[in-house]
Amino acid sequence: MSASAAIKLVRRVRETGSTAPARIGGYRKPLLEGHEGLLRELTAAKSGITLVEIRDTLIERGIGRFSLTTIWSTLHRLGLRHKKSRSGPPSRTGRT
Repeated sequence: MSASAAIKLVRRVRETGSTAPARIGGYRKPLLEGHEGLLRELTAAKSGITLVEIRDTLIERGIGRFSLTTIWSTLHRLGLRHKKSRSGPPSRTGRT
C-alpha cells in the first residue's frame, strides 16, 4: 500500500468511522425532465420526426436549446422512436 493511500484511509476512518470506500459518481436528473409528455406527443403525432425537428419544436416553445444527444438519450430512456436522419443513405445491414 502506498503512503498516500494509507494517509487517505486513516483520514476516512477519522472522518466517517469506516474503512468503506466513498461513493463514486452520483445521480443527475435528466435535462428534459418534465417534458416527457411533449416528447411523447411529438413522436406520436409524426412517426418519422427527426431529432432536429424535435429540437426546433423545443426551441419554438421556449423550452430551451438541447443537444441532439440529450434529446436522443431522453427518447431512448422513454422507449420512444424517431427517424435517424432527415435524408441520407440507407443504413446497411450485415456488414462484414
